[in-house]
This record gives sequence, structure tokens and C-alpha cells, in this order.
Amino acid sequence: MPPPKPGVIPLVPLRLGDVLGGAFSTMGRYFKQLFGMAAALYGGAALLMAAAMAVAYSAVSGHLERVVTLDQGEAAASGDIAPLVIAGSVLVVLGVAILAIVSGLMYAAVPAVLQEAVLGRPLAFATVWRRAWSRVLPMIGTLFLTSLIAMVPGALLMAAFLGVMVSLIAMDGGGGAAVAISIGVLGVLITGPLATWLWIKVCLAPAAVVFEGCGVTGALRRSSHLVRGDWWRVFGIVLLAGVMAAVAAYVVQIPFSVLGVFPSMIGTASLGDDPSTAAVLVAMSGYFVATLLGQLVSQIISATFPQLVTGLLYVDRRMRTENLGPVLAEAAGVPPQGPMPPYGAPPYGSAPH
Repeated sequence: MPPPKPGVIPLVPLRLGDVLGGAFSTMGRYFKQLFGMAAALYGGAALLMAAAMAVAYSAVSGHLERVVTLDQGEAAASGDIAPLVIAGSVLVVLGVAILAIVSGLMYAAVPAVLQEAVLGRPLAFATVWRRAWSRVLPMIGTLFLTSLIAMVPGALLMAAFLGVMVSLIAMDGGGGAAVAISIGVLGVLITGPLATWLWIKVCLAPAAVVFEGCGVTGALRRSSHLVRGDWWRVFGIVLLAGVMAAVAAYVVQIPFSVLGVFPSMIGTASLGDDPSTAAVLVAMSGYFVATLLGQLVSQIISATFPQLVTGLLYVDRRMRTENLGPVLAEAAGVPPQGPMPPYGAPPYGSAPH
């Protein structure tokens, strides 16, 4: 008798094909909830930022025009620089806040959908929104702490990149640039493996936040406990999902970029010899809009598929270590009979590890 499969996966320890197939099946069955949520969040964020940028530009357009049209060797007045710095700082703070809220909601929405997909139950869009909103604060905290893991190797890599740029620009083989390159490269080699190990240890934390209602630290500890003993398998599947999403996102962006070239060529051809900043922005608006749409679609893919995979890995690890299969079968209303689970997992009747 085959194992019970009320939803997108069989309720036994999962193979690679089960994980990837379950992620694709969830995207197919619940595409309205997943893609609708992602489009609403990222599209709304893009529109909000576009409106904020338009307001900021209208407020400092005169200062920006004077700075852009400075003659060579002419210094900008402090009265023009200060408004530009303030406007830019406000946009950065607003962008970070919007990104945090949108990411928290999206990372909470995907496991909320997956909860019902595993059991094969219908799910309304309003329910997804309500569940995601109820977990947005712990999810933001979890994402913030997990992002800190990559901060040190990322900063060192940036130092190495800046060192290379300084060395190329100076063309004198300066000792300072060589030191920056050495520190950056050695730092990445030392901290990169540790950061990767830690990141995989906590990659299941977003699922724990939604599935179990954990807080920030509880979710990190829960993920570390579930990944223990299966780090390399989790790493390989997470890496494969990330590569697949990155390739798909890149392929999706290509037609949008190509389509954006034609209106920008037509717009720039109509510019005069000395166009204003506003005229240049209007002429390039077609390219900007097409690129933004491509980024939006690729972001939806990048934010959905890898999270579905890690969410299914969370379910898989609990079925392997805590005998979750019978509990899920009972919740789905199907008998939990089936063959012996693969990969040496315990039979359904045994106690969890």
C-alpha cells in the first residue's frame, strides 16, 4: 500500500524528488494565494517607493538640477547638497522599513500556505494574509538575525572589492589596497565556511515561526535542532533550490530588459543637445518600467520557490526525527498506513527520537 498523500507530498520521509515536486505542486495548486500575495506585497512596495521618489524629486529637483549642471571643477553649494542628502537618507530609511515588512509578510505567507498544502486543504487568500500578519514581527526578527550571519563575510568581501578598485584606479600598486585585498580575501576564506554552516543550521527557522508559533530565539534553536545530523543533505537541497530560482529569475528578466530597450531608444532619440534631468528621466521611463516589472516577477520567483523547499525540508526533518507523519495523516483525515519509511526512518508506530 502506498504511503498516505493527502496533499502535495507523501507523509513519509521525503526524497529529493518529493521535495522539489511538492514545491512545484504547491505553486500550481495555490498559485493564486502565493503569487497573489507576492504580487500585492512587492508590487505595492514598488509603487510606494516610486511615489516616495516622485515626492522627493519634486522637493529637491531644483537643487539636483544645479548639481548635475555644474561645470567641470565647480564645487556644489552646501545649500544644494544638504537637501539631496536628507532626501536620499529618508528614501533609504523608508526603503529598509518597507523591505523588512514585505519580507516578513512574504516569508510568513509561504509556510502558511504550505501548512494547508501538505494536508490538501483549501485556503482562502484572506486566511493567508491573516496568518502572515499575525507572525510578521517574529519573522522580521528571525530574518534580521539570520541576515547578520552573512554580514561579516559580506563586509570582508566588499573590502576586497574596494581594494581591487582602488588598486586599478591608482595604478601604482599601493600598499593600502594590497592590505585591503589580503584582509578581504583571507577573511572571506576564514569566515565564509562558518557563516555557511550557521546559515544552514538556522535556515528552517522561518518555517518554525509559522508552523509552531515560535519566537525569534526559539525558532533559531528549533531549526538548529532539526538540522542536526543531516546538515549536508539540507545544504545540498537548499543550494539546489537557490540555484534553480536564480536561473529562473534571470531568464525571466531577459525579455523585460529587451522590451525596455526600444521605448528608451525612441525617447532618447528625441532629446535635444542639452536635455534637462527631467527630460532624460522621462525618456528612460520605458526602460525603467520594463526593468521594474522584470525585477518584480523574478523577485516573486526568488521569494516563493526556495521558501517552499525549506518549508518542506522542515516537515521532512520532523517526520524523520519526531514521527510527524501519523499526526499529519490524522489531521488530514486519512489512515496513516504505509510501507516502512525510507532512509532508515522509524516505522509509523514507533516513538519519536
